[in-house]
Parts: sequence; C-alpha cells; structure tokens
Amino acid sequence: MRTVARKRAAGMFDLIAGFAYSKVLYAMVESGLVDFLSVGASNLPDIAAKAGLDGIAADRLMRAAASLDLVEEVAPNRWMLGEQGAALHSNSGAKAMIRHHRLLYRDLIDPLALLRNNRAKPTELSRYWSYAGALHGHAERGEETNEYSELMAMSQHFVAEQVLSAFPFRGIASVLDVGGGSGAFIRAIGAEHPIAKLGVFDLPEVATGALKPLQDELGANRVTTHGGNFFTDPIPGGYDLITLSRILHDHDDEPALTLLRNIHASLTPGKRLLIAEPLSGVRGAKAMGDAFFGLYLWAMGSGRPRTTQEITALLKEAGFAHTKVVSTPQPVVAGIIVASA
Repeated sequence: MRTVARKRAAGMFDLIAGFAYSKVLYAMVESGLVDFLSVGASNLPDIAAKAGLDGIAADRLMRAAASLDLVEEVAPNRWMLGEQGAALHSNSGAKAMIRHHRLLYRDLIDPLALLRNNRAKPTELSRYWSYAGALHGHAERGEETNEYSELMAMSQHFVAEQVLSAFPFRGIASVLDVGGGSGAFIRAIGAEHPIAKLGVFDLPEVATGALKPLQDELGANRVTTHGGNFFTDPIPGGYDLITLSRILHDHDDEPALTLLRNIHASLTPGKRLLIAEPLSGVRGAKAMGDAFFGLYLWAMGSGRPRTTQEITALLKEAGFAHTKVVSTPQPVVAGIIVASA
C-alpha cells in the first residue's frame, strides 16, 4: 500500500505542477538552449549569455530542466543535454509545436472564462488559425507562413508514422489525401510504398503549389493534385483509398458530416476511406485526446476529439456501410478508422 500511495501522490503532484513543467520546456526551446547545448557541454556563464539571463537565473533554469531530463550536469556548473533534451533537439516539429503553445497558454490563463466564452469571442488560437488559413498556400509570404508549415509537416509526419506501421497498403494502387496541404502525408506514403497513383486534394492555390515539389520527389507520373473545397466541390474519384489525416477533428459535427458525405459520394463499391487522428477515450491516451486536444480545439474555435464510436456513427450517417478500427503502436499520437462504401 505504501508503494501505491507514493505512486498516487506523485501522480497528483504532477497534475498540480504540470503547468510549471511545460513552462520549463518552453523556456528551454524559446531561449535556444536546446539547440545550443546540442553541440556539447557548456559552462553556466555561456548558457546564461545565450539565454539572456544572469548566472543565478540560468542555474535555476538548468536545475529545473535537469529534473525533467532535458539536461544533465556533467561537472560543477557545466551542462549538456539529457536524454529527453537530445530527443527533443532532433525533432524540429516538436519544437515548433512547443513554441506555438505560447498562444494556448494565453488562452488558458483563465480556463473557465475560455469555456464560458463558448467560442463567442476570438481567442489567440482562433486568430492564429484564421490568419494562417488566409495565408495557406501563399509561399511568397515567406516568414509569415513558416510556423504554419512547420506545424502541418510535424503533425502529418507523426500521424504518417502510425499509419505506415499499422495499415497494410498491399494491393492498393492509388491513394488520395483530402485536405493534404503541401503533401507531407502523401509524401510519406509514396516514399514507403510503390503506389502508382498518388493524389492531394486541397484549396486550388495549395494544390498548385504542392504539385511540382511532390512530382520532383515522387515522380511526375505518380502524383496529381486537385484543387477545390472539400465541403462543396466533388471529391475526385478513381482512387482505391481516400485518406483524412488530422482533418475530421478540426470540424464540428455538421461540417464533418458534410465532408464525409462528400467523400462517400466519390467512392465506388470496394473503395475505402481511412481516417487517422488523435481519438477521444483511448486507453493510455485519454489525457492527450480529451484534456489537450479537447481544450486546444475549443480555444481554436472549431472541432472536437471524438471517440471511435462517435466517428463510426458519423460514418454510418454519411452512408458508409462498414467500419473497422485499426490499432496503432502509439494511440496517443493517432488512431485509425477505415470505412468502406
């Protein structure tokens, strides 16, 4: 019982202090110290200078980061990356997401006020996504779209890993990624499997911008992009598999159902739809699905995490006759539901 009590006490303290852990993580990324220490151990004065801190503050930050295994002290006042810090350094997408969370932190200063707002007033996240959406596909805007592009590439990379490790692509000759943006998800599939026909459907300017880079990497004869609005324009037919990667949970039930009906109309018998995204209520991933994505999407102003049962119900209402849940190695990242017409 003593062991159980200690474990529960530690878990409770992590709940109480978790916000501080996140802030330490953010400080290490935003200050550039994760990258700075990746080249090797450094003395505290150099660390302080890099972060723009005095020696006492830098020491406090290093010791906080060490408690989270982001750094370790290899000699008195000499620090290097810890195991978690080294893993973080090599993951540019995760660092982009950590920097992006500054917006979520602002929205969550008063979580009850955020929930009572009931999406009636703009939030930091809703303003960001409205702005990013307006820029979506405009590569000439340069630095303004960097964070958006990093976030999209990161999320699709993580989800693609789960799909590629769990879903068998044997016998599939063609795949269309709906809402595929610059093609990060379809690029991962095409690089792993010799699928003859790969497609991306997104807004016209996005589809146009994605075409040449995808063809250069995967082959001009393999890749086609299609421009349109996935709510109102017909989804291109003739594909064995249509994918929705991190798309459905960004939309409330009515637009999500509209999208699924539009996809169903494009599928001939025997063709399938694959949905890959973080799910609600998944054992071992409930906190990520319901606490993180639940509040994130609320602050964003659109969408919600859904259980497999809720997505299955939407699919059946949209006209899909058969659905199947596919287990993934890391359900905290994404789950998979496959539906057929």
